[in-house]
Amino acid sequence: MNKNKHMTLDIRCQIEKGLNNRSSFKAIAAQIGKDCTTVSKEIKNHILFEKKGAPYRPFNDCIHRRHCSHYEDACKECKRRQKKKCSSCGECTAACPDYQKESCLLLLKPPYVCNGCPKKNECTLEKHRYDAIYAQKEYEAIRSESRSGFNLSEEELKQLDSVISPLLKNGQSIHHILLNNQDQIPYCEKTIYQYADNCLFSARNSDMPRKVRFRPRKSKSIPLKVDKSCRTGRTYEDFLAFRDEHPDLPVVELDSVEGKKGGAVLLTIHFVLQRFQLAFRREANDSKSVIAIFEQLYKTLGKELYMKLFPVLLADNGTEFSNPKALEFDAEGNRRSYVFYCHPSSPGQKGSCEVNHEFIRRIIPKGIDITPYSADQIQRMMNHINSYSRGELGNKSPYEMMEFYFGKNVLELLDFEAVPANDIVLKPTLLKND
Repeated sequence: MNKNKHMTLDIRCQIEKGLNNRSSFKAIAAQIGKDCTTVSKEIKNHILFEKKGAPYRPFNDCIHRRHCSHYEDACKECKRRQKKKCSSCGECTAACPDYQKESCLLLLKPPYVCNGCPKKNECTLEKHRYDAIYAQKEYEAIRSESRSGFNLSEEELKQLDSVISPLLKNGQSIHHILLNNQDQIPYCEKTIYQYADNCLFSARNSDMPRKVRFRPRKSKSIPLKVDKSCRTGRTYEDFLAFRDEHPDLPVVELDSVEGKKGGAVLLTIHFVLQRFQLAFRREANDSKSVIAIFEQLYKTLGKELYMKLFPVLLADNGTEFSNPKALEFDAEGNRRSYVFYCHPSSPGQKGSCEVNHEFIRRIIPKGIDITPYSADQIQRMMNHINSYSRGELGNKSPYEMMEFYFGKNVLELLDFEAVPANDIVLKPTLLKND
C-alpha cells in the first residue's frame, strides 16, 4: 500500500482515467494503492461544475425545456436573430418566471461525476466533472491557505473584539477575561495573545501593563485569513456577467500599495474610464480601515453622488477587502454598490489600476516606508499624478476627464486641485521639499 498521505498529480490523473473508462471506485483504488473511500472523498471534494450544453445544443437545465411555451418573451429583449423557442436558447433561464432547475439523478450516487457517462454529449444539464489538473490546483490552494493566516471570519473577529477590547482597556488581563467570559470566547489563552500581538483587536499590547515590560520575540506577523464565503456570487465570472447586463455602469478598481512590511499602506481607488485615482493613507492593511474610508466618502458625497461614482467595485483577494457587505450596504441596509473579486494572482484583470501605480512608484519607490508621509502629502502626490496628461485620454488629464464626467463639484468635495502642467513633479523630490 502507498503510505503517502497526500495525493500527487499522477495519482489524480489515474483517477480521472479510471472514471473516463467507467471503472468502479474499488478498481481505481486497487490501481493507485488507496482505499476506495479515499477515492470517493477525493472525487466529492474536487468536483468541477460546468454549465455547458452538448454539440449544437446550448446549456439549458430548465425542467420545462422539452415542453416550453415561451417564444422570445422570457427575456426583456431577445438578441437572437433566428426566431426560435426559448427552449433552444441557453440565455433565457435567469429571466424566465417558470424556470425550475433540473439536476441529473445519476449524480446522487457513485461515481458522482459525468466523466464516463455515455449520454454526456447529448445532455444540456449542468456537468459535474473530475479533472486531475483542476483538483491538483484546488488541493494546493487549500493546503497553502491552511498553513498561513488566522482562520477567523470578520463576524467572529468583531464579536471577539467587542468582548475583549473594552476589558483590556479597563486594565484586566487576558487570563482574567477568559476566566470570566468562557461562554463568549471559545479560544485558549495562547490564541488570544497571538491575535493581540498581530493587532487584530482595537486594544493593543500597550493596554496590558505587564505585556509591554517584556522584549517581544522575533516572529513574523500572521495575517487574518480570508473568509472564502465572501467571494460567493462575487467572482470574476459573476463580474463579467454583471457587466454584460449593466454595461453602462462605471467600474472602480481597488488595490493597496505597500511600502515596508508592517508599516502604513495606501488604499487606491481607480476610476477606469477616467484614469483618475484616489489614494488614502492607512496605518494597517486591514478591512476596518478600508470600510472607514468608504464610510467617510459616503458621508462626504451623499447617497446619490456616491452611488453614481461607486456603483461597481472590483478588488483583489486581499484581507482588506474581505468584508464586502460593509462596502455594498450602508448603515441602514440600503444597497449602494456591488463588490466583485478578481481571480487569485491575476493583477491583469484590473490592469488599469496596476498601471497607474507606476506613477505612485515614481514618487514613493518600492520598499520605501510610507509611514512618515502624512495624508496631506499623499493628497498632494495624487494632485500631481491626476493632473498629468495621458495619450490614451486624447492628451487630456484624469482631472479634466473627471471634471467632464462628474463636474467640478465632485473634485472639490474630494479636495482635489489641478496642478499647472509645467509645475507637475513625478519624482521623490515632490515629498522631500517639506
